[in-house]
Amino acid sequence: MAKFLVTTGISHYLEQIINNAKEKLILISPYLKINERLRQSLEDKNLLKIDIRLIYGKNELQPAENNWLESQRSIRSSFCKNVHAKCYLNEKEAIVTSMNLHEFSQQHNEEMGIYVNKDDDPELYGEIYQEAMRLVRISDEIKISVVTVPKETDKAAKSSTNDMGFCIRCHIEIPLNPMTPYCRKCYNSWKKLKNPKCEEKHCHICGKQNGSTLTKPSCYECYKAKKDKLEFPAR
Repeated sequence: MAKFLVTTGISHYLEQIINNAKEKLILISPYLKINERLRQSLEDKNLLKIDIRLIYGKNELQPAENNWLESQRSIRSSFCKNVHAKCYLNEKEAIVTSMNLHEFSQQHNEEMGIYVNKDDDPELYGEIYQEAMRLVRISDEIKISVVTVPKETDKAAKSSTNDMGFCIRCHIEIPLNPMTPYCRKCYNSWKKLKNPKCEEKHCHICGKQNGSTLTKPSCYECYKAKKDKLEFPAR
């Protein structure tokens, strides 16, 4: 019988699915930023030469993610521009969920999902597996290589997607939310002083250089354009 999961349960079963994989592992997620614990599990499966397929939908991986994937020879990464599904499965278990394979989602978002075991519900598992394999077939396999960080002007010129923005301190891509405009690392650094007026370097929405703060995380132009669509701190 399928099990209903919330955020903590999804994280638990996702780790279990990776650790229990003996032959095959399929990970499908639009956004990709794998936390350290799951990286260690995947590195172990890489050493065992498990067949690992990683399908993602946003071709904007950070250099650190690129470099790590390039080092894992058993992980075959593919790009599918229209994928919005989040599905994780091995040869016996599967999760269909709202949660991206992204550490921010695992730590901050309220997620839901369904866990399926092949022994308990072979028909449902089979349907999930067949659809996952279809996405594998229609995806374009990517040869991961080391990339450099684009120049500031080039990166800032890229408009963010509907649900991705920039850390106002270090400029890496993070989920778009003016209420939390720091990446986890920069937020932990900011917490040491907890100064809401500490001036940072970038607009959370467009990524351009801007004297942003926790209470004013975007440039004025982006604030005007998005104030009726996004929640902002009181200005």
